[in-house]
Amino acid sequence: MISYAPFWRLIEREQVSQYRLIQDHKVSAAQLHRLKKNLPVSTETIRQLCLLFSCTVSDIMEVRP
Repeated sequence: MISYAPFWRLIEREQVSQYRLIQDHKVSAAQLHRLKKNLPVSTETIRQLCLLFSCTVSDIMEVRP
C-alpha cells in the first residue's frame, strides 16, 4: 500500500496550508483529496510536489506492507 503520510508531515513542518497549496501553488483540491485518502496519484503530481518542496519522492510517499 502507498501512503502519503510523509507528505502531510512535510507540509506541516513547512507550515504550508492546503489552502496555500491550492491558491498559490495550483495544486488541485482533487489531488489533495487523493493524497489524503492514499488513492493513486500520477507520477507527474509527485514530481511537481518534489519540485515545489525541493525534496525527494520518499519525502512525499512511502510503501507500507
